[in-house]
Amino acid sequence: MYDLIIQNGSVLDGTGSEAFTADIAVKDGKISEIGQGLTGGKKTINANGCIVTPGFIDLHTHYDGQISWDQEMKPSVNHGVTTVVMGNCGVGFAPCRKGDQDRLVRLMEGVEDLPGTVLHEGISWNWESFGEYLQAIDDIPHTIDFAAMVTHDPIRVYAMGDRAIFNEPANENDIAAMQELVREAMNAGAIGLSIGRSDAHKTADGDWTPSSEADEAELIGLANVLKDMDKGVLQVVNDFDMMRPGNTFDKEFDLMEAFFRAGNRPSSISLMQRDFAPDDWIKTIQRSEQLNSEGFDVSFQVAPRGIGVFQGLDLTFHPLMAFPSYLAIRDLPLSERVAIMKTPGYKEKMLAETPVQLSGEGSTVPPMTDVLIAQYEAFSEKNFVLDQDGKPHYEQSRDNSIAGLARKDGMTAFEKVYDLLLEDDGRAMIYYPIYNYTDWNYDAVYKMMNHDKALPGLSDGGAHVGFICDASFPTYLLSYWTRDRIREGRPGMDLAKAIHMLTAKSADYLGLKDRGQIKVGMKADINVIDYDNLDLGVPELVKDLPAGGQRLLQPVKGYKATFVSGKQVISDDQVTSERPGRLVRA
Repeated sequence: MYDLIIQNGSVLDGTGSEAFTADIAVKDGKISEIGQGLTGGKKTINANGCIVTPGFIDLHTHYDGQISWDQEMKPSVNHGVTTVVMGNCGVGFAPCRKGDQDRLVRLMEGVEDLPGTVLHEGISWNWESFGEYLQAIDDIPHTIDFAAMVTHDPIRVYAMGDRAIFNEPANENDIAAMQELVREAMNAGAIGLSIGRSDAHKTADGDWTPSSEADEAELIGLANVLKDMDKGVLQVVNDFDMMRPGNTFDKEFDLMEAFFRAGNRPSSISLMQRDFAPDDWIKTIQRSEQLNSEGFDVSFQVAPRGIGVFQGLDLTFHPLMAFPSYLAIRDLPLSERVAIMKTPGYKEKMLAETPVQLSGEGSTVPPMTDVLIAQYEAFSEKNFVLDQDGKPHYEQSRDNSIAGLARKDGMTAFEKVYDLLLEDDGRAMIYYPIYNYTDWNYDAVYKMMNHDKALPGLSDGGAHVGFICDASFPTYLLSYWTRDRIREGRPGMDLAKAIHMLTAKSADYLGLKDRGQIKVGMKADINVIDYDNLDLGVPELVKDLPAGGQRLLQPVKGYKATFVSGKQVISDDQVTSERPGRLVRA
């Protein structure tokens, strides 16, 4: 009678309701019955002692390149995610004329820390239009489903050619051409439109992104397309130009307000606490709430922990990278660098030097890196050894920081981090929560996540592979916020509420009516999770990308089974051979 029966699980159906015990029957890729004592399945899984949830939806990823060569979709598939949305922050690979491929690669390389050699070797480029891109990636089997935003930077490059640079205003003809490209993409099935306005985003040539300073007329023109079509969502990342002299929060948010008003579609904006403007997240909420009181629909993409980077000798960044003595050996294999750095006297020689400037014209290194190194004694107050007895600890006290450890040992912060980076044969990693950790705690994060308009996001799965591993956000939200933090006697989150955010709430935002709930007739995207033993390991650097590229992956335990359209893609934390994932068209 059924293709699959999941028996005796504690079902959290995605609506926010409390758990109930039930069997779930699946047939032809959909949930066909929910009840007690169901039998007659071709395959049966006993979920006793486990929670059963809808598959998770990750609203903020950058698999735009990886999806064209990778069927497995790691690491998201390993963390209960059954649908990803890619094309966030205004960067992507379509539309793209022949000859512009390198320009978009260098854009993605700079903004999302994806090596150009990996992208050049991995991407097939068998498309020009956005619709052709969607068809090309849908022709490839994948473990999980995926939806794609049409992104501002590629359409600006396509419409304006060599004039598509950050300080070149678009004229009326340019805007009309971009509008037509957005319209074509939405008709082809784009889930929405994304724009990026972050001072941390630069191309591999060190330039600001093409759309980073687009004016109000351009933003309104793009958003109007979605309003006229009455479909799709708007996605924005913005740090409100606070790193550029003369700009103010309100001036920049006025542009975002004009964009949201023009589109009048469900929208989301990244929400985080930045040390250089620690109250901007509160202002973002206040301004957005005012818009919502007028009938608009603006949500906040929030992260369940600090938004930061891992630093290590074999990773993209570390505090020693600007010292002349390190620059002299940086291209050597790791083992040789470590051996030299352990040579008597080398540490003293290096730390007696003055770090050189790494950012500037033609450099992909963001200016903040130079600031961090120049002022490391101060910034080391928020650098931590993540690995604590084989477990990752993201919420640590100031006393446990690199600065705190240095004080205990009577050393400078540079002396301490030098020694720490050499541990584990040079593979040790230092965690730096750049955002969401201004006060060395999660008080701000807790308030963000519990806002009525909060959506789980910002995982950046598929991007920043050399210094973050935040595709594990869903697992962290469940294991830490709904379980471990509460056991420690600190405020957490109700499990049913967390599941609701990861599933039905995200599906509703996207306008997807076929997923996000354990309900008869819904798509059989289902997780069976050993919740009591759900556990994250310390991130590991693996070399499994095209052209020998490396990335960080985070071990995880607790996913007994994950199903996409009724096909099992995860079995006891391991990816299976099933490839049911398909493109989700709006």
